[in-house]
Amino acid sequence: MKKNLNNKILGILVVLVICIYGIFGVPSGVTGKALMEAMTKRIHLGLDLKGGAHLILQVKVEEAVNAETDNTVGLIKEALKTANLSYSQVYKPDPAKATLIRVEGAPLDKSNDVRLLLESKYTNEYDVAGGDAPGSFTLTMRPMIVTALEKKTVSQAIEALRDRVDALGISEPQIQEYGLGDNQVLVDLPGVENESQIEGIIQGTNRLEIHAVVGGPYKDEQEAVASVGGSIPADQELKKFSGMVEGGNNEEGVYVLQRSSVVAGNDFRTADPGINQNTGQRMVDFTLTNEAGDKFYDYTSKNIGRNMAVVMNDRVREVAVIKGAIRDRGEIEGTFTPDEVAALSKLLRTGALPASLQQMEKRFVGASLGADSIRQGITAAVVGVLVVMAFMLFYYRGSGINADLALILNLVILLGFMGASGASLTLPGIAGVILTIGMGVDSNVLIFERIREEVRAGKAPSAAVEQGFAHAWVTIVDTHVTTIVSAAILFMFGTGPVRGFATTLTVGLAANLFTAVFVSRVIFDAHLNKLKPGELVSI
Repeated sequence: MKKNLNNKILGILVVLVICIYGIFGVPSGVTGKALMEAMTKRIHLGLDLKGGAHLILQVKVEEAVNAETDNTVGLIKEALKTANLSYSQVYKPDPAKATLIRVEGAPLDKSNDVRLLLESKYTNEYDVAGGDAPGSFTLTMRPMIVTALEKKTVSQAIEALRDRVDALGISEPQIQEYGLGDNQVLVDLPGVENESQIEGIIQGTNRLEIHAVVGGPYKDEQEAVASVGGSIPADQELKKFSGMVEGGNNEEGVYVLQRSSVVAGNDFRTADPGINQNTGQRMVDFTLTNEAGDKFYDYTSKNIGRNMAVVMNDRVREVAVIKGAIRDRGEIEGTFTPDEVAALSKLLRTGALPASLQQMEKRFVGASLGADSIRQGITAAVVGVLVVMAFMLFYYRGSGINADLALILNLVILLGFMGASGASLTLPGIAGVILTIGMGVDSNVLIFERIREEVRAGKAPSAAVEQGFAHAWVTIVDTHVTTIVSAAILFMFGTGPVRGFATTLTVGLAANLFTAVFVSRVIFDAHLNKLKPGELVSI
């Protein structure tokens, strides 16, 4: 009895058309060059094939914790001032222990009021306890808050890095948390071989900040420390100066600054490079967020005539006198090179990193090495496909054509998925393609050998095909599902090239289930429809 296969054949053709579109999109022509250009636009190459930079960066999360507690110190001072509660000092007794804040000098008759204020405002993030002296209190950041802040810092660092890399126009970058280290980020930049470009954008991770100036400039740190009584207070810090002070004089020295910043990098909304028409110096025009603008206005309006410092690269780059209140618009002017002012503008526009990064590993893959890998990988894949197809034709005769057609469709589906999804093809990914070819052949061998057994047992061709697929189906599904589970684990816990291998292997195996079981069966049924009575299957 002949089967009606029209719907099944139509379904296969639809899948084929969709996958071809995934590979080529809408090409500009039908020539070999046009098709190749269309395919290269759709199927992206990974770092190991295209060449580029591979970085592993350590996020210094302790800086974010430090910045958070510095900010809390300022908030506590403001809250106590607003509530008319006096105190001698609010500070961090040990900068190395960023989670600890001390409040000292509260009047004994107001001590309970101070405790109630601290507990009402900060107990969600801090444990509030009495200090070792009357009128003193200790706030310790809760461990779960520290952990959450560290995770948030890594997440924000990844987002900021991705924005900066996208601003460069780099295609197919990979920026993700690196699972083999604590608070580390993996950055793969295909096609990037300019180290200075990476240094300026990826490693330009310093937080630009504006701080109040306590004193300076001093010729060295010893003189700076002596100016504040021989010991730097906990709420102050030393910063080396490298740039130009107002008036155009180049100086080098040391400044004493307030530790808490007035404005930090993440307070900037926009930033554009420019040139001061009066002085000819390069500058950055910036706009602050509404909240930061209000805070900056409050500070500058109360400190007219005093100095403030612009800190970048952990150094004071500019010191200026506050001549009037500034709200949300201002200028950062200094001795910047054209590259520095462009990089600074881009860093502020794309978002400041919440903490600086330490480079743990840096590796460059040359484009020539990538080209050799492509050539050798494609050669291995083509040779493997041709040898397997020739073997199937030789060993299984007419049925080998069936296997070869299913194998070709398998590769078309795999490449179509990669083109449609934008997944990057890596060298291990090519290895996954080759392994998929082997798995596809294995499935066909299981089916064909079972059909042979049924034919030798004297069954009719249609019954032999029916039993062959029915008995091999369970084994094929078992082997494919277990391998897909292994590939899924590699994808979840692997990085970069390992994920590329897992992706191509998983998609290839899913495609193989479709081609080896469904497509191959349709081809067999179509052949059986044309067999004459008594004619055997060529297998």
